[in-house]
Amino acid sequence: MKNETIDRINIVLLLIAFVAAIYLPFELFLFSYAFLGPLHYLTEINWLYDKKYFIKPKLKIKRVFIGFAIIISIFPLMKYLEHLEGFKKFLDGLGANMNSILLLSGFLFALALIGIQKIKYLIIALPLSIIISIVCALYIPKMIVVIGVFLPTIVHVYIFTLLFMVYGLLKTKSLPGLISVLLILSIPFFIFFLDVEPSAYVVSDYTKESYSSSGFVSLNYSLANLVGSDMQSFTLLSKAGVKIQIFIAFAYTYHYLNWFSKTSIIGWKDSLTSKRTKYIVLIWLASIALYLYDFATGIIALFFLSLLHVVLEFPLNAVTIKEIANAGLKKITNLRGFRKLS
Repeated sequence: MKNETIDRINIVLLLIAFVAAIYLPFELFLFSYAFLGPLHYLTEINWLYDKKYFIKPKLKIKRVFIGFAIIISIFPLMKYLEHLEGFKKFLDGLGANMNSILLLSGFLFALALIGIQKIKYLIIALPLSIIISIVCALYIPKMIVVIGVFLPTIVHVYIFTLLFMVYGLLKTKSLPGLISVLLILSIPFFIFFLDVEPSAYVVSDYTKESYSSSGFVSLNYSLANLVGSDMQSFTLLSKAGVKIQIFIAFAYTYHYLNWFSKTSIIGWKDSLTSKRTKYIVLIWLASIALYLYDFATGIIALFFLSLLHVVLEFPLNAVTIKEIANAGLKKITNLRGFRKLS
């Protein structure tokens, strides 16, 4: 009953996020990203630490993964040091797709951590993951760009949230859980057929400036290109632009709300000691103060935590994909066995 109650709450939260995104697509995103985002990063990183990042007890390999995750998360911040000539030359030497290569390498390595048991093979897995990612960058450059843009953003907040919900549904088999999964699946289609009037969206100069400084404008244009929008006429306040922003605002807001609503199911509140809670609250309040002072400064200051929580979640993503695949294969096997008997 507890799971069903939380699933019902999530249906309400999902609808609230969707309606709010329709009316305030830019404002809602900025609010969610600045106020809910940092608290989500901090509490999830704390929970993942207690869960040993969902990596089976292999201490040395775990340290390698954490170290690699930190490198991946720090690397994009180096662009802010480009005024130093040495860093600029270093970045130019690595190439424009280096961040995407690192992200793909991290995800492939996380898959290996979940799928491979023997240490000697895991030692090979990291360099092999990097080599595969470099080969993809050389021979499938468009794919590597897509990974770099979408993996830490839409894939993380929408696709993986959906997969977590499906995984939960497979365990609980609750009707409200099924409804919430169907709803989140149908939201992009609702948005596609939504009749929006761009002139009705009055966006303040502060909101425009804050959104531009957030760096998410490239995500809007990448999504527009992915869905086949006319890029010559595309702007953030065109019909397609508003619809894409509605989806982004919804995906991020519901991603955070879904996390906070499932404290008792996931059990992340149990990992909060009084000392850790104090630190988390202090960092959260400081991050909000930074965003209120200057949104661009907040983005730069919190970017490391934002990307770090994405990368540290990769093993959990891999576990979820594996469990859903296993459940699917089990159902197919059972169905074949039933057909043979009949």
